[in-house]
Amino acid sequence: MRHAEITRRLAGLGGAKWEVYLKAKELVAQGRDIIDVTIGEPDVATPAPLIEAAADAMRRGRTTYSSGRGEAGLRAALSERYTQSSGRDIRADQVMCFPGTQTALFAVVMGVAEKGCEMLVGDPMYATYEGVIRASGADMVPVPLHSENGFRISPRDIAARITPKTAAILLTTPHNPTGSILTASDIDAIGELAIEHDLWIISDEVYEDLVFDGSTFVSPLSRPKLADRVIVVSSISKSHAAPGFRSGWCVAPAAFTEALLPLSETMLFGNQPFIADMTEKAVREGSEVAPGMRQRFAARAKHLERRLTKDSNLKVHQPLAGMFAMIDISSTGLSGHDYALHLLEHGNVAVMPGASFGTTLDGWVRVALTVDDAKFDAACDRIIQHAKQLELETA
Repeated sequence: MRHAEITRRLAGLGGAKWEVYLKAKELVAQGRDIIDVTIGEPDVATPAPLIEAAADAMRRGRTTYSSGRGEAGLRAALSERYTQSSGRDIRADQVMCFPGTQTALFAVVMGVAEKGCEMLVGDPMYATYEGVIRASGADMVPVPLHSENGFRISPRDIAARITPKTAAILLTTPHNPTGSILTASDIDAIGELAIEHDLWIISDEVYEDLVFDGSTFVSPLSRPKLADRVIVVSSISKSHAAPGFRSGWCVAPAAFTEALLPLSETMLFGNQPFIADMTEKAVREGSEVAPGMRQRFAARAKHLERRLTKDSNLKVHQPLAGMFAMIDISSTGLSGHDYALHLLEHGNVAVMPGASFGTTLDGWVRVALTVDDAKFDAACDRIIQHAKQLELETA
């Protein structure tokens, strides 16, 4: 039987990226003592008041169909939040609600790109970006992110890759997987390029509430000059430790949300009303768990760097935000993929190969900072011991 072209465009972009994670799960099922630091699950449960808000909404009958734009109360809350954070007037008709950032990003990309278009995105990138872009029919153009520039995307590198086919620049700030944050000057320079070449800027800001002390987050949404070309996507998955509720949104020019509405209505009709009520509470009251996560993740990243710098040849890139730290494993002579498989088999620690996020990170691996302190320290012990074993094998 024939398959649609989209299935060929997305071939190899699904589970293959999660090979080490899936293999670790198999080994755990077989009884192996594996410390899994692959996935970015929050290290706390969804706050009880949010769960109760969702349950209460269900008891009140908030289980009906929703609007294709999302529930009015949530959109009003997001309008107020982004008006305050951006310093601009963000109206409710500029907000659309979706089941999670992933769905919001899929809809947004489908709304700005198609076959014959190109989208620029930093390499490394979140693992689903290539699939989302290819799903639209557009071509992904990677822009290498360099460790010597703190893994921040360079406006100069963006400019070198803009062509008449370029439709949009996809930014992630704070960045997954590296934890970098774009500066105000970065945003302004990228914005000038977008204006000059009439490009969309899509900004994935899901880690906005997980910026570590001493760092500052700047959104392109705060720039009035970019008002007609910036689209922000985000959710409560990370900030409120609620990934399973799948509640996200986009904020965009009103003309774009109006144009996108038929696509949203074709896909779904907004997020579930009871989840929207819970999300409205989360947005209006802020996160009770984000401050603790920020403190713990920053401390674990520093602990990882201290341990590995002192007792191995591995190098750690310090994140400024988010749930992950990157380890430069190039001194081992292995690719990130081969290192991750060897560490899993011989060191009983599961990490993500850097190449799962793009070719720029082929000599790196990503470590989640989301396991408890004792287990994280044990993972450091195992990584160090494994590095010493590798040194002996190659001596």
